[in-house]
Amino acid sequence: MNFINDCEPALPLALKPGDTLGIVAPASPFDRKLFDAGIRALETMGFRLSLHEKIYKREGYLAGSDRHRANHLARLFDDPQIDGIICARGGYGTLRILELLDVDLISANPKAFVGFSDITALLVFLSERCRMVCFHGPTVTTLGKGNPLTRDQFFTTLTQQTPLSFFADSPRIIHHGKAEGRFLCGNLTLFCHLLGTEFQPDFSGCILLLEDQGEAPYRIDRMLTHMRLAGCFDTIAGLAVGTFTNCGKEKEVDAIIADRLEGLDIPVVAGFNVGHTDVNLTLPVNISVQLNSASGTLSFSEPAVR
Repeated sequence: MNFINDCEPALPLALKPGDTLGIVAPASPFDRKLFDAGIRALETMGFRLSLHEKIYKREGYLAGSDRHRANHLARLFDDPQIDGIICARGGYGTLRILELLDVDLISANPKAFVGFSDITALLVFLSERCRMVCFHGPTVTTLGKGNPLTRDQFFTTLTQQTPLSFFADSPRIIHHGKAEGRFLCGNLTLFCHLLGTEFQPDFSGCILLLEDQGEAPYRIDRMLTHMRLAGCFDTIAGLAVGTFTNCGKEKEVDAIIADRLEGLDIPVVAGFNVGHTDVNLTLPVNISVQLNSASGTLSFSEPAVR
């Protein structure tokens, strides 16, 4: 189901030291040591933090009930004292709260929202349903253990009111070319789980970036085949490849991607430090970007914050 319309997506306000970040746990419970380390990293950047005591709730493999997690997220968007929102961790659970979220409430309060992995489902929801720019980037727990570059670039992306560019690390060119389109970024497994639901994103004309972790090569093949059979790749403008951590050898994953996208005359570039790795770049979702295989770059044509 397609929720894209002709209006421009809402840009969040640029963050600055002294602003307050709300911390939300929309998926799984989290490791307290990693969480506390991430909190210290955010405080070192100069941010104030809003932590509701119920963020520490646990119900099995979820950070509280579906209604609790959905309500907490809604409150953070609705609270004028909260300037931006970052997820505590991914894991599992965001799919369960999508149908509980108030589109009108969230759309009326665009804010910088950051997360990755299982949070892909929320990034799609915010960009497609709520028509806002959001950010694929580290969670609190991964900021705590991540490379300093992850933290520096997180801060730059959320505070810099100029267009951003990102370079692939030793780019691997699977198919040459240059293309421009709306940027869509996230976890391969989550994109597959959204297929056939009312929350499936519109892939047409987009530059798509995929990442994943812990999936055997045959499962990568199966998911890409699923997306191919569902027509997801038919009209994309280009594909960028993030990290596929513990998914087999790079060459094997690249070969699977090349095979599953065979026949599409689009740029396909691997090597972007995005995903489950020490360096996890923060990228804006739902604005225009150019993918260029010659330079191995993702270049955004406009600022991601205002």
